[in-house]
Amino acid sequence: MATATAQPGQKGHTLLDWRPEDPEFWKSRGQAIATRNLWISIPCLLLAFSVWMVWSVVVAKMPAIGFEFSVGERFWLAALPGLSGATLRIFYSFMVPIFGGRKWTALSTASLLLPALGIGFAIQNPDTSYMTFLVLALMCGFGGGNFASSMANIAYFYPKKTKGNALALNAGLGNLGVSVMQFVVPLVITMGVFGAIGGEAQTLSDGSKLWLQNAGYIWVPFIALSAVAAWFGMNDIASARASFAEQSIIFSRKHNWIMCILYTGTFGSFIGYAAGFPLLMKTQFPDVNVLQFAFLGPLVGALSRAATGWISDKFGGGRVTFWTFLGMIVAVYGVLQFLPVDGQGGHFWGFFTCFMALFFLTGVGNASTFQMIPSIMRQEVPRLMPQLDDAATLKQSELESSAIIAFTSAIAAYGAFFIPKAYGTSISMTGAPHGALWGFLAFYVACVAITWAFYSRKNAPVPC
Repeated sequence: MATATAQPGQKGHTLLDWRPEDPEFWKSRGQAIATRNLWISIPCLLLAFSVWMVWSVVVAKMPAIGFEFSVGERFWLAALPGLSGATLRIFYSFMVPIFGGRKWTALSTASLLLPALGIGFAIQNPDTSYMTFLVLALMCGFGGGNFASSMANIAYFYPKKTKGNALALNAGLGNLGVSVMQFVVPLVITMGVFGAIGGEAQTLSDGSKLWLQNAGYIWVPFIALSAVAAWFGMNDIASARASFAEQSIIFSRKHNWIMCILYTGTFGSFIGYAAGFPLLMKTQFPDVNVLQFAFLGPLVGALSRAATGWISDKFGGGRVTFWTFLGMIVAVYGVLQFLPVDGQGGHFWGFFTCFMALFFLTGVGNASTFQMIPSIMRQEVPRLMPQLDDAATLKQSELESSAIIAFTSAIAAYGAFFIPKAYGTSISMTGAPHGALWGFLAFYVACVAITWAFYSRKNAPVPC
């Protein structure tokens, strides 16, 4: 296991001297340290997303093992981790400068053991109450909260020229946890992975067996290993320390709130669609084995985020974000054309193709919006705080950028709640999800207008 070996300018795991913008420092020492922290952070974040979104698969299988919850109740179970995860992100946003990135990554990763073990135990008991499952769904939000602190932490390690790509890798490969979960869980619940330790199988009406508890248990050994790796292998940065009061200046920054809207349009869409995709397919195309396909959407979105960060570094995040939202409008309109109407018609492959395009675009937009934030604050801090010298301006812009990245991720994560809930509400009121999708399309139109007005047009107030 990699460990943070003591070096000059370092006390234990704490980096006392950290200057990523200094080319000589970066080449001789900084890049290796940043890379090590990034590649420990990624699996921690991947596991966080896996646990956060596990209910999107579990709810599709609960009726088969005797839990007779309504469609509405199951949409609630799929949606609640998004609600708790988003709320926890607000608090997690400010934890890295207070506690240190290494300590917080290790502890927050270890906290995932609680819902993972809880699901494993509860799902084996057919008398487990719906309220118990609601509590466990809320606890899965621990995984959602981790994203805010993880992104804030990695933002401190990299210079501006490579920050966009580093954040895209951390987030994109972390987001891959949704796809990994939606691929792995349908496999491991069909076999007794842990033998007698994992509990007995549930026998279905056709005589086949499921080990649905493995949806929780499968993550436990990996969570434990990752938490240990973070504790011994990552670093805290002394200069990144700041109190909540120092970070709270972002609430007075106009562009913090604007970027909350735009990132809700990209990441909020990605995580909300990922949470609701299996159940949406199940309700609209009941003859399709949805778990064969559900993992592909989050996979496409996560990989596109990881692979396209360099585009925004090269062409500008504002420009890429503008065209991404235009593409998302077209993709949602396409989804609407292929949905069944009154239970009739519909075309699964057309629906699926348009959704894949939508997932791909959310990944591109996730990378581009996070690339925008440091660029915006590099321009805004000198204007808003002209009394600072160059070194203080750089430090302040880094502090505010990190806090805004974390806070916008918190607000955007509510998409994991609102999108599945919007599907459920639309279906209960009209019998179809069309109303929810039209609402999403209208929101993307607003995001296009905002991006153009502030960031991507000629003579924009803050071009980026």
